[in-house]
Parts: sequence; structure tokens; C-alpha cells
Amino acid sequence: MKTLKDLLEHQLKDLYNAEGQLIEALSKMANTTTDEMLQEAFETHLDETKQHKVRIEEVCNELGISPSGETCKAMKGLIHEADDFMEEKPEEDVLNAGLIAEAQRVEHYEIAGYGTAIRYAKELGYLDIAKKLHKTLEEENNADETLSSIAEKRLNKKAIH
Repeated sequence: MKTLKDLLEHQLKDLYNAEGQLIEALSKMANTTTDEMLQEAFETHLDETKQHKVRIEEVCNELGISPSGETCKAMKGLIHEADDFMEEKPEEDVLNAGLIAEAQRVEHYEIAGYGTAIRYAKELGYLDIAKKLHKTLEEENNADETLSSIAEKRLNKKAIH
């Protein structure tokens, strides 16, 4: 990597792979939770995540690059942590609260990644690309807020007992 554009390309490829990994993980989390509201939140974000991947493909096409070729090791690790948690077979209420924590770790990683990519795109003068990526960032923030709301209003309280 020699330029900020190279770094943007690297970020986009990393995010593309991360979104691909997350599609499978969100499906598994949706099938694992026993809470209907949390399941719905996971399924809604799964649909958004599929669109995020398409959006990155569109951005990469605009830049004349391939979105594939990177493995997001951070996402791989976050998903591995979530898998380990689910394999521990915690009590139902603890499982649901814990799934939120695992999912929010993923969301925070994505929020950081998209924020960085947006900054690079703006600095390179790719304002339309920054705008597309910002739409995804807003959806990631909304998913995080939804998960926080479910945890704070219901599931964390259930897990106390």
C-alpha cells in the first residue's frame, strides 16, 4: 500500500469479507436466541447486512476494484468468540443477553470500519461513495441502538435472576 486510495481499497475489501462472514453468523444467532424480539432484530439486520455487501460491491465497481481478496481476521475472531459463547449452553436468559453482547462487539467493529472508510473516501474526493457508505454506517448504528434497547429494557433484567 502506497496511497490513501490503496488503504481505502484495503478497508473496503476487509469490510466486504466481514459482511460476508456476518451473514452466516447472524443467521445462526437468530436461530439460537429464544427471544422473539431479539430474533426479529437479528433477522432485520441480516437483511440489511446482505444489502451492505451489495453496496460495497457497487462502491468497488465505481472504483474499478474487486471487493474480494481479503479475509477479515477481526470478524473471524469476533464470530469465533460468539460461537464459543453459544457452545457453552448458558441458561436461556443469559444466552439472550450474551448474544446481544456478542452482536454489539461486531457492530462496534463495523461502525469503526465504515467510519474510517467514509473518512478516506471524503478525503479522496469520492463524495458519492462516502454517502453510500454513510447509509450503511447509519444502519449499523441503528442495529446497535436496537440491541441496546432490547438489552436494557428487557433481557438484561431477565438474566439477573
